[in-house]
Amino acid sequence: MVTERRLDVVRSEFRPVYVVWELTLRCDQPCTHCGSRAGDARVDEWTADEAVAFVSELAAMGAREVALIGGEAYLHPGFLRIVRALRDHDIRAVMTTGARSIDATLATQMADAGLQGVSISVDGLEATHDLMRASRGSFAQAISAMGHLRRAGIAQISANTNFNRLNYRELEPLYDILREAGITSWQVQVTTPLGRAADRAAMILQPWDLLDLVPRIAALKERAFDEGVLIQPGNNLGYFGPEEFVLRSISPEHQDRWRGCPAGRFVMGVESDGAIKGCPSLQTKHYVQGNARRTPLSDLWNAPSGPITFTRARTVDELWGFCATCPFARECLGGCSFTAHALMGRPGNNPYCHYRARAMAAKGLRERLVPVEPAPGEPFDNGRFELIEEPMDATDADLALPKEKLVKIRRAKPGTVL
Repeated sequence: MVTERRLDVVRSEFRPVYVVWELTLRCDQPCTHCGSRAGDARVDEWTADEAVAFVSELAAMGAREVALIGGEAYLHPGFLRIVRALRDHDIRAVMTTGARSIDATLATQMADAGLQGVSISVDGLEATHDLMRASRGSFAQAISAMGHLRRAGIAQISANTNFNRLNYRELEPLYDILREAGITSWQVQVTTPLGRAADRAAMILQPWDLLDLVPRIAALKERAFDEGVLIQPGNNLGYFGPEEFVLRSISPEHQDRWRGCPAGRFVMGVESDGAIKGCPSLQTKHYVQGNARRTPLSDLWNAPSGPITFTRARTVDELWGFCATCPFARECLGGCSFTAHALMGRPGNNPYCHYRARAMAAKGLRERLVPVEPAPGEPFDNGRFELIEEPMDATDADLALPKEKLVKIRRAKPGTVL
């Protein structure tokens, strides 16, 4: 544990304005697509006293909002104390949750502690949600929790959804249910083959699915504006198709666009054992800068080099494949880093791109993601895919995999779901 904490305000053009803090990996739902493979707590997690002390470091570094996650953040014994500490330091305290155990009592305790916003993960209509969560009744509980939280006085009740081949057809009816439940905003993103989702390649979208999904999201967002709900894309949904300004806007009058991966620039991820990385979803094996329970946060964040700095000086020279040739390369810089890494084994070439899918379709082609290496089975891990170009009207029966690829897939470790 660090014996001397440095609390001087950081003087850097980069600071962790938005922090996503995993308090524990313990969870009350065995979700089939969980990127962190949550379930049991990590071997050595933050104590309540350590976590409260760490809040002071976050404040000194300029953090404005901290999103508490897990596993399930409310399963950490110091959860409410940590919320109060954040509020005492004038940091906006929010959380993202599956809400399986949020009843009226817990909702009131959360509100009394000063929690200002809650985003509830909803994975589709009831049957799909319960299937993906591997937890019967979890959809009904998630919707019920929204009511408990609103009645407890938490004004900002949001939802978030990862879209994949199990649920992307349910976009519009799911929005109707969530709007009726009283959400103020909805974050939509793409299920990335990270963690348990890496074991289920058939679940993830193919790049050409964006040609259907992205225009539908944009159209629904314009409708939602009129109904008082803000639909916002996660960092792994885009980029630079005709709907880009609509996707990224926060109002009908406001226009914005993707401005590159914010990991390690204005976003920081904290794991429940103290590991620090530039984004909560980045692969632990490759992107951890160090441990905040042993090293002052200012030293980790302001290090002149290392995994947390990789986006700060990124250039087009680090792009490869299609992304290196893209006319939006300088602005986009390869899109979401953890998504590209989860698919291709390293960042810099991201096939989950609307512009890219449209450019391929204009040539009568599309890209198919084919799994060639399984994930090892650790939190925030990934396997690897290869891309095959095929005619736009190809069917699965038309795909003839080279023999060496079939051998790799068949040699995946026992129990791996591809």
